[in-house]
Amino acid sequence: MKFLLVIGSSILMISGCATFHSDIDGASGLESSKIPGADPVDVLFVSRHLQQTRGLDAVPKLQNRWQILKGFDDILLDATGEFSNLNRYAAFTEFSSDMSDPKRIALKDSLMANYKLRIAMEFRNERSFSKYFLGTLGSVVSATLLPIPYTHEFFLMVDVYDSNGRYTKSYKRYATTTRWIQAFLLPVYPFHTEKRKTEEIYVAFLHDVFREIEHDKILRYENK
Repeated sequence: MKFLLVIGSSILMISGCATFHSDIDGASGLESSKIPGADPVDVLFVSRHLQQTRGLDAVPKLQNRWQILKGFDDILLDATGEFSNLNRYAAFTEFSSDMSDPKRIALKDSLMANYKLRIAMEFRNERSFSKYFLGTLGSVVSATLLPIPYTHEFFLMVDVYDSNGRYTKSYKRYATTTRWIQAFLLPVYPFHTEKRKTEEIYVAFLHDVFREIEHDKILRYENK
């Protein structure tokens, strides 16, 4: 089995591929529209990034700092432009190692105490082990002559908490990327890379959720 996976991985590396993403399930359909007149608020963005290979992992695992999508901070910063009354803000990313790191725990507690609102974001990246195994087997047997799809599912759950730590509202989004492997797709690859399509999902996720939070006036309630 290990030999098959090694051979399959080698074939996937040298063959052509093209990645496409689905539409965003649960999208608000709202246009970007800032609502003027609200007093500025301070917001702490707390994110956790999980991955799971279903059929192999018993539970989702937190990604470490090197596994998280490169450029995530830039994507988050860009999405904050959807808010009309954002004043000070900070971002904290949770890692599984935080549980045994008193300094990280103290840092998170300090940030939560010094920022008025908290927006907690959970990103989850899932794939099926059986489908990946069968896809690799198909790639090996056909020498990538048959187009083989590899699908990743992306979930986003956003919870908003007020200055007293009370839950306010949740937002959910879902999308998938499908990477097609076939030697003849090599000329298509530069226009449909997996990294770009994954980034596009994260961008769409955050902009749409923040746009809906702005529309719901969630960050304005604290000023009443």
